[in-house]
Amino acid sequence: MKTYEVVVIGAGDVGLGIVFKALSEGYKVALINRGPVGGTCVNVGCVPSKTLVYAADRITEILEAGKLGIQADIRGIDFGAIMGWMRSAVTSGRTSLEKAIRTSENLDFYDEIGHFVEEYTLQVKEEKIRGDKIFIATGSRNFIPPIKGLETVGYLTNESVLDLTTRPESLLIIGGGFIAVEYAHFFSALGTKVAMIERNRSLIAGTEPEISALLQRKMGKRMEISTDTEVVEVRRVDGGCAVRMQNRETGEEREISAERIMVATGRRSNADWLMPERAGIEVEEKGFIRVDEYLRTNKENIWALGDAIGKAMFTHAGDKEAEIAWHNATHAEKIVMDFEMVPYAVFTQPQIASVGLTEEQARKTHEVLVGRASYSDTVMGIAMREDEGFAMAVVEKNTRRILGFHIIGPEAAILIQEVVNAVANNSTVESITGTMHIFPALSDLITETLSNLE
Repeated sequence: MKTYEVVVIGAGDVGLGIVFKALSEGYKVALINRGPVGGTCVNVGCVPSKTLVYAADRITEILEAGKLGIQADIRGIDFGAIMGWMRSAVTSGRTSLEKAIRTSENLDFYDEIGHFVEEYTLQVKEEKIRGDKIFIATGSRNFIPPIKGLETVGYLTNESVLDLTTRPESLLIIGGGFIAVEYAHFFSALGTKVAMIERNRSLIAGTEPEISALLQRKMGKRMEISTDTEVVEVRRVDGGCAVRMQNRETGEEREISAERIMVATGRRSNADWLMPERAGIEVEEKGFIRVDEYLRTNKENIWALGDAIGKAMFTHAGDKEAEIAWHNATHAEKIVMDFEMVPYAVFTQPQIASVGLTEEQARKTHEVLVGRASYSDTVMGIAMREDEGFAMAVVEKNTRRILGFHIIGPEAAILIQEVVNAVANNSTVESITGTMHIFPALSDLITETLSNLE
């Protein structure tokens, strides 16, 4: 048996965050990993999807240039070139991380699947590895619902879709969350006929209803969207697949067909591969590991973080969790991970960004003020001919502390960052409105929103 001061399971961004913190402080570390290093983000998540979405954004900008008096045509779209550039970006990121791992001192890299055999001990092929401190960052995989005929017909996921060499003429996406809407945007921009089926009443469940409604209205101009709808059966037909679906409210059934089907119906934890029950580690639904507010499992000196716990499945959240988990593992004074204030963005057209509570959530426990402003309330928004995008702020009335902020429109993910900083610092509205903003930059949208509180 080999014993290490620190054992990290999972070589994604989150796990590697722990690894390099431990190495920098002189610990002897073992890294156990199944699959390509870089995890979801580098290989099948952020890097490939945003590379593809960037191309889709440029296409839609050209197609919408007419509103500015610019007549432009797209002479051709090279699907193979776009996919090739995406794969090269993935390879580059993965290669850099592999080099960093292979050249690090005091690090033993086990490029194999491992599983617990008892408390604090894992089996990796013929080796037994014991850790004084163990960090579980095993990521997640697709959750595939038990739809009749789905396994027989075959389907794409956010992983296998990256292997396509030919653009499908038509694509039916089951799901209406982050992955579903971003790939719907990508393929529709490239000319694929897209349909989405979502069992919830709205796209991006949990976001502000007004924002979700605008997203659905805008995307609905480019594709068919069915919400509050359940997929009942999938079957093979000439030229592709047919999907029978049922409206959850009315019970009405209908059928649509497409060349390919993509499933984007959520995620489940990879932690089951570790057989955590053998170490007495408690898990929740879909195999997500149970942790407290300090990211500790029920076992002393074992922490879990990232997608493995299923709380805020974003790379930036995982990076913060790595920082907090490492601090809590090495300091007596603990830090709480605040999942309520994790920001996120949805890279569709229009773009969405959000931080903190929705209005409905905030009103349950606070007396609030709400501010709204449209892009067209700003000089730059008028110049851009942005007529529908808007922002809204949710503020605690007495303290004027920002509880939530939500944007839909161009550059939303960039615009929201100053609000994220204010929320993280527990700051008031005046921390933003009291500073100078360059006029007439698009950031006027933030101050305009916060000036309209009522």
